[in-house]
Amino acid sequence: QVQLVESGGGLVQAGGSLRLSCAAADRTARSYTMGWFRQAPGKEREFVGAISWSGGTTNYADSVKGRFTISGHNAKNTVYLQMNSLKPEDTAVYYCAARPGMLVITDRTKYDYWGQGTQVTVSS
Repeated sequence: QVQLVESGGGLVQAGGSLRLSCAAADRTARSYTMGWFRQAPGKEREFVGAISWSGGTTNYADSVKGRFTISGHNAKNTVYLQMNSLKPEDTAVYYCAARPGMLVITDRTKYDYWGQGTQVTVSS
């Protein structure tokens, strides 16, 4: 069982930045792929980006490419989602997720462990 705890959400104006953190309470998470997903009211949970912790491979949704960056800090067992140039349409609850292995997969059903989510609100 991998426990994930997100933090860093909040309210920001359009064009601003936020950094979300996802702390894994288990060193074995370093052999996992870590994903970020988001869910806006009335919409399905969608893929934002993911990183293969051991391989460093990343993948991003087209809607966030060039604005969001995922990175990992091995010593802290923490993955970050740096969000720049935020838009009102980025408003959602953001979730961290983990799956065993190094494949960077966009399908949310392939992720086994989920955090509790953190709210990001971007005002216009």
